[in-house]
Amino acid sequence: MAEKLKITLVKSTIGAIPKHKKTVEALGLRKLNKTVELPDNEATRGMIQQVKHLVKVEEA
Repeated sequence: MAEKLKITLVKSTIGAIPKHKKTVEALGLRKLNKTVELPDNEATRGMIQQVKHLVKVEEA
């Protein structure tokens, strides 16, 4: 596994269920097409799995 993951919000959270909106915000994504780098661990992977339809993930 990579040390870090680059996560980009590619789809708006408008219309998403509230739990998914909070998960996206907890990942540090506030605006569309913004990217954050987070450590590659089980917690981050779980959050990504929950909102995989809204984000794009790359290994950094």
